[in-house]
Amino acid sequence: MNKKILVTGGSGFLGSHVCEKLNTSTGEVMSFVAPRSKEYDLRKNTDTQVLFSDFKPNVVIHLAATCGGIQANQRNPGKYFYDNMLMGMNIIEHARLHDVEQFIFVSTVCAYPKHCKVPFMEYDIWKGYPEETNAPYGIAKKSLQVMLDAYNKEYGLKSITLIPANLYGPRDNFDDKKSHVIPALIKKIDDAQRNDEDKIKVWGDGSATREFLYVKDAAEAIRLAIDSECESDYVNLGTGIDIRIKDLVNLLCELMDYDGEIVWDYSKPNGQPKRQLAVHKAKTKLGWESKTTLEQGLKETIEWYRQHREVL
Repeated sequence: MNKKILVTGGSGFLGSHVCEKLNTSTGEVMSFVAPRSKEYDLRKNTDTQVLFSDFKPNVVIHLAATCGGIQANQRNPGKYFYDNMLMGMNIIEHARLHDVEQFIFVSTVCAYPKHCKVPFMEYDIWKGYPEETNAPYGIAKKSLQVMLDAYNKEYGLKSITLIPANLYGPRDNFDDKKSHVIPALIKKIDDAQRNDEDKIKVWGDGSATREFLYVKDAAEAIRLAIDSECESDYVNLGTGIDIRIKDLVNLLCELMDYDGEIVWDYSKPNGQPKRQLAVHKAKTKLGWESKTTLEQGLKETIEWYRQHREVL
């Protein structure tokens, strides 16, 4: 059967890579559209209704989100909750009204409890409150998972929720006020090199761990999810390997040939103490495993940033 796929957030970091992956997969039985937010504001019910009427998709990949790193989450907790709830509720409701056959929702590792047993299993997501600095964003995403579960039970809307580890890679957001840890560190080290600075300041004490997933690997998992047969399920996406922020900083300094001093700013938060996902379910449900090592992914990200930093 022909699949008409609607990709929300298609011009964003992850969305742009998903669209590239779909471009190599589309043909007689699959086509996709990725309209921009300036054309259809998903926070508005009327815009969302027009979007579905215009394109009539039978598959939705919902990637659109208002998000950022720890600093951005601390500054915009209300906006992050409000925007993500509105977009998600509108898109899910109209998917139901327009008889969408499959809904692929990309959630966030921020939805897991702050002190979650490692590795994070999909069913652990309901066992506690998220880490405070990004709880509003995480809970908004978590609430939409509840909505998808409810819509499957009442209306038969089929869905799969993908929960990726911290994403990174080419075309990431390197804005000082919004960036996540890897692009923030790459820019900080690169700026120090270009300005002949002999030290950089990094938030926290470096003890927290994070698991990082290369964005192109995540895009491949989302593509595979189109062919999944899930009624309503959650699947982690990751490598199953975490790294201390202190070790990540040292690795980036080595890859970027920076030998300056690292000054840890203990007045700033570490965020969640430890993040590491259980990833076996992705292999059984999607036939997917991550392929890119952290070192290789960082090299490609650093190279992309150095080639594009003047226009960012």
